[in-house]
Amino acid sequence: MIEPARPDDIAAIVRLEQVCQGSDAWSEGLVRDGVTRGVPTVRHLVARDGAPPCDPVGYAVVSIAGDVVELQRIGVDPAHRREGRATSLLGAVVDLASVEGAERVLLEVREDNAEALAFYGASGFDEIARRPRYYRDGATAVIMARPVRA
Repeated sequence: MIEPARPDDIAAIVRLEQVCQGSDAWSEGLVRDGVTRGVPTVRHLVARDGAPPCDPVGYAVVSIAGDVVELQRIGVDPAHRREGRATSLLGAVVDLASVEGAERVLLEVREDNAEALAFYGASGFDEIARRPRYYRDGATAVIMARPVRA
């Protein structure tokens, strides 16, 4: 089940953020601002393994900016990977982009993350640019996009 995050999901999202993003994890304050709409352009979606109140097992964060929705984060608990959670979350992101009137979804991914590049490529994303030395460790970011409507 994919649904908008609720304030009682914040602690679980922070844990997932730490597991999935490591040293690049966002702080609890950033997660809280996004979930509680302190930043009105940001939305958090969560994947649950059942009906609430069960904790999220995955999450996605998007920023809505006019005709573009940017996927800022996506992550799934390692115990629930390979179950289609990321695919469901990404589908929900595209659906949200459609509802918001966006024309395309953008994202960035490390050039050395072959698994993510393959996942996004299989999901209709194409490389449109690169940002050299974008990440803290100097890795290049690959910018990818896909139209909302195929």
